[in-house]
Amino acid sequence: MHARLPTVFILITVVLDAMGIGLILPVMPDLIQQVRGVGLANAALWGGVLSTTFAVMQFLFGPVIGNLSDRFGRRPILLSSLFVMAADYLVMALAGSIWLLLIGRVVGGITAATHSTASAFMADTQPRENRGQAFGLVSAAFGIGFVLGPAIGGLLGEYGTRAPFYAAAGLAAANFIFGLLVLPETVSDTNRRAFRWARSNPLSAFLNIRALPEQFRLITVYFLSALAFNVYPAIWAYFTLARFGWDTRMVGLSLTVYGISMAIVQGGVIRLVLARLGERRTVMLGFGFAVLSFLVLTFITNGALAMALVPLSTLAAMSTPALQAMMSHDVADDAQGELQGILSSINALALIISPLIMTGVFAAFTSPRAPVYMPGAPFAASLLLILAAFMLFRGRVRKNA
Repeated sequence: MHARLPTVFILITVVLDAMGIGLILPVMPDLIQQVRGVGLANAALWGGVLSTTFAVMQFLFGPVIGNLSDRFGRRPILLSSLFVMAADYLVMALAGSIWLLLIGRVVGGITAATHSTASAFMADTQPRENRGQAFGLVSAAFGIGFVLGPAIGGLLGEYGTRAPFYAAAGLAAANFIFGLLVLPETVSDTNRRAFRWARSNPLSAFLNIRALPEQFRLITVYFLSALAFNVYPAIWAYFTLARFGWDTRMVGLSLTVYGISMAIVQGGVIRLVLARLGERRTVMLGFGFAVLSFLVLTFITNGALAMALVPLSTLAAMSTPALQAMMSHDVADDAQGELQGILSSINALALIISPLIMTGVFAAFTSPRAPVYMPGAPFAASLLLILAAFMLFRGRVRKNA
């Protein structure tokens, strides 16, 4: 049991990283309206800025923190990140201005960029034949954090908009103390390397797209679909408040249902569908569910129907792994890592851009000056994006045929 405690600490750390966005999503509309004294439309714009800021920091500092851990060790990087994370959540709990919240999201995005360091620790401590299972545990922990974040945030939001921040600060502080007691250092002189900025460049993956010209169309399809699917974390809390009047508890519950349904689809349903339909048809089926979901959510006015639609909307996620598999089959074995690095960077870019687009559209159609009041307008924008992705994908299939 003692030997497993460091692994438990690593998995808890990954859970906390994944909870970083979801934990505060249910309370952000009310919190921003409080500190800014503005309406929901303007609050959504600031919510998009805060979400994008968090994603940008994770994107920029993920490679930096990973390389710093190669130089200075996993233990100091992970523990210092947790300590700063706890202090950052405490500052956000006490923040009385939007600028303090923005600074908090900057610092929070940096401290939550330790996924690569956690994975490196697992690689250090596992024999090569067991690393796949270890990385699977890390991915599972990330998924658990994604589900727990909105659930805890929604429940605690009943006690005030600051409660989730105090809870997050307490969890990070407790895990910091746990890590002080159980986490060993796994970097020694045999596996330590000097820090170089060239290795820490997060934009290098985009330069590698030129090495895979035959994949450019599918990569574009992947990017458009990622932009469309990120409408849910970007706008859901604001949309459901404006359209159905949901409170933080209902928002958290619906996001939890979404996360659980997503795990079921990508962990089990996708295998059955791929075996039956193959990759190309699975992509098209997923896009079909996306079109249906976005179309209904654009005009829906019934909250109960929206909640019932949540599990159905996650079936659209079948398209992503099927699309990745198609691209993986089309590149050489020695280019698999390069391809996955490109896709990871593209997904991070979508996480940065999508909140700005979706919250901007929401504000434009819910402000007092809106030409027509339509809280579901962001889903109409996602519908256009997914239709563009579908047309590009069909064009690629016909070309190959």
